[in-house]
Amino acid sequence: QVQLAESGGGLVQAGGSLRLSCAASGRTFSSYAMGWFRQAPGKEREFVAAISWSGGYTLYADSVKGRFTISRDNAKNTVYLQMNSLKPEDTAVYYCAADRVTQTRATGYDYWGQGTQVTVSS
Repeated sequence: QVQLAESGGGLVQAGGSLRLSCAASGRTFSSYAMGWFRQAPGKEREFVAAISWSGGYTLYADSVKGRFTISRDNAKNTVYLQMNSLKPEDTAVYYCAADRVTQTRATGYDYWGQGTQVTVSS
């Protein structure tokens, strides 16, 4: 079992930055791949970024490539999402998720956090 808790969301102006954190419980965090997803009102949950258990392999959605960076600190049981050059279309609830496989499909992830709201004003 892995329990996840996101933090770091908030209100930011377009062009600004935020760093999201996802703290995981459990001793096996370092064996899980981690993903970030987001869901805007009226839209389906979409993939944002993923990172392998070692941190050596990352995936990004085209819409965030070059602006967002996913990273992890296995000693702190935490995964991060650094978001730069934010746009109003980045506004959504952001979720972290854990699974044994580094992947982009939301349905493939076994564990989910409760989400944190990110709002980007124009």
